[in-house]
Amino acid sequence: MKLLKILLHITWITFLTVFTQVGGLIWVIALLLCKAKKWKKRYVFTTLYLISNLLIVPPLAKQFGREQLPILNKNLKPRNLFYPLLFRNYVTPDLKTLLKKSSEELNKDNINITYLDANFPFYNGFPLLPHRSHNDGKKVDISFTYKSKKGIVTDKKPGLSGYGIFVNEKNYSNESCLKKGYWQYDFTKYMTFGEINNLDFDTTNTKKVLLSFLSQNETQKIFIEPYLKQNLGLSNYSKIRFQGCKAVRHDDHIHLQVK
Repeated sequence: MKLLKILLHITWITFLTVFTQVGGLIWVIALLLCKAKKWKKRYVFTTLYLISNLLIVPPLAKQFGREQLPILNKNLKPRNLFYPLLFRNYVTPDLKTLLKKSSEELNKDNINITYLDANFPFYNGFPLLPHRSHNDGKKVDISFTYKSKKGIVTDKKPGLSGYGIFVNEKNYSNESCLKKGYWQYDFTKYMTFGEINNLDFDTTNTKKVLLSFLSQNETQKIFIEPYLKQNLGLSNYSKIRFQGCKAVRHDDHIHLQVK
């Protein structure tokens, strides 16, 4: 029985470390405190986790060249609290500055920037699963903009997670990559966590978001599907690229990367 408990703790620590980077360490500290003080683990862990998320990790992350993206800012905000709660909203100062500058510029047109996964707070090279490259603070995923079926621009998004609701379910890149054996290419369709709004892709405002990123020198590359690049009239911009078949498809979000 004792061995089983140890294995369960190791499994839970591994899970927390993989998906939050620091959650496993927080669990270990909670276990030690509970053993010494006879406190209940679930209360101690929850308290420590929230304190770490709000007060301890943000200033420590700055020592590693990472800053937390805004959580309650209207113009630059997470798709939902899932991302900041799991410590997945950290970027380099340059990327944060770029996003803030674009959010202020786009606010003049009543466009808000909604971010999805960014990076963990500590250490270059630590993977942010399931992404292949979000490991150095220089990358962030941005949601498209949408409009209602009546053509009214809205801040709502079609899916709960921000991933997996594709602009065009069937496109050349998707079919080509799947035929080549890259089964993971459209895997994000299983990661929507629910389609909650029936919306249309907003071509005009999504293009404005992309142009705002492209206007800044720090932007190194942007990933969207090739057909979207063409449909949006952005074929002449070399910084907008195809991410390749080894990644997942990018007609449900924008991948932004700085130098």
